[in-house]
Amino acid sequence: MKKILAFFTMTALFTMSFAQTPQYTDASQSDPAAKKLLDKVQAKYKSYKTMKADFTLTIEIPEEPKEVQKGKFMQEGEKYRLEAEAQTMVSDGETLWLHMKNSEEVQINDVEEDEDMLSPSSFLKFYESEEFVYVLINEFPENGVVVQQIEFKPLDEDSEYHKVRLTLNKKTNEVIRIKAFSKDGARFSFELGKVIANPTLPASTFKFQKSECPTCHYEDLRM
Repeated sequence: MKKILAFFTMTALFTMSFAQTPQYTDASQSDPAAKKLLDKVQAKYKSYKTMKADFTLTIEIPEEPKEVQKGKFMQEGEKYRLEAEAQTMVSDGETLWLHMKNSEEVQINDVEEDEDMLSPSSFLKFYESEEFVYVLINEFPENGVVVQQIEFKPLDEDSEYHKVRLTLNKKTNEVIRIKAFSKDGARFSFELGKVIANPTLPASTFKFQKSECPTCHYEDLRM
């Protein structure tokens, strides 16, 4: 399950910038410049009826080899399909299918509110939740483009994460990378490739079909 933390549980993470500022206790203390930027980014992704992108997921856990997975991500509203090397996650907005390929198992769950964070548009709900404080920390050139970075800090001291760092393309207002920092030292980085806006996606995209793994064991965990 650690391999999907970068997505659903991908929630929340702290660097020197926060350490050098006052202790934040309320979301209203967030950086107005960061909010203005996030509003632009959110509006961009909300304007897409559907979207599709390649991604790279990098998992770094202390004393373990770094793991890199590549895959594809598709979304329509609250529905999404994420296809990676080790697992496939599919949601129709109500039901979540998790296909663990190595063990040939499919877990079926109800979608929880805090699990809807896979896409850039969903992730950006962070700044609307009032559960995080955030600040614009950096602006610098990276791979030929100027990027901006916003860091989110969870207000809940019991959060298993220390912070989340969001890297954006300044010119296009697109998400480049979401990196989560766990308190146990683990790092999860979700990097988006080129986003295709409004592709045609059949309805079957967002339901896991038994024909995709007829030999799998299906475990229905819905309440």
